[in-house]
Amino acid sequence: MDRQSRPETMRENDVIDLLTQQHVLIRELFDEVDRSQGEQRREAFSRLVRLLAVHETAEEEIVHPYARRKLVGGDTIVDNRLQEEEEAKEMLSRLDDMDVTTPEFSQELERLRAAVFAHAAAEERYEFSELKASTSEGERRAMAVGVKAAEAMAPTHPHPGIESATENILLGTPVAIMDRARDVIRKAMGKSESGEG
Repeated sequence: MDRQSRPETMRENDVIDLLTQQHVLIRELFDEVDRSQGEQRREAFSRLVRLLAVHETAEEEIVHPYARRKLVGGDTIVDNRLQEEEEAKEMLSRLDDMDVTTPEFSQELERLRAAVFAHAAAEERYEFSELKASTSEGERRAMAVGVKAAEAMAPTHPHPGIESATENILLGTPVAIMDRARDVIRKAMGKSESGEG
């Protein structure tokens, strides 16, 4: 399915709906990797890696900073999510170097699945529900545009130890492209050139 491999083309216009739909796609891709074999498994895992990488990068670039500013206890909520994301990136990085046909890969994939599902549930419960209650429809639409722009420039593999989304994106694209991505994101988020960033 094209939507699985290109999350930035998803049509949801509310950031919460967009990210929640991506959580559904992530669950479906875990199932596809689990039931596939050989080259099909490798391809499904590549799509899963890409979706996880772009999804988390977009959250780090757009959603988490907004949650820090907007939510009561936002720093704690976001710091907990970032810790979960870092643990998942480390697992994903190990898996990325493994042969998909081995029993060790399957065992590590199950550990990653449990971690990712727990993280998604925590995001939906603690971050997304609070953001939905604390933001207007217009703010959520603007964030969705920003998330789609960030995902278009996101790296295709996880980079453990890189806490900053900007550093993560720079690892995956040339600096000139990043500058254009920042401009798109700032415009989408309504930030001025001399404002945040």
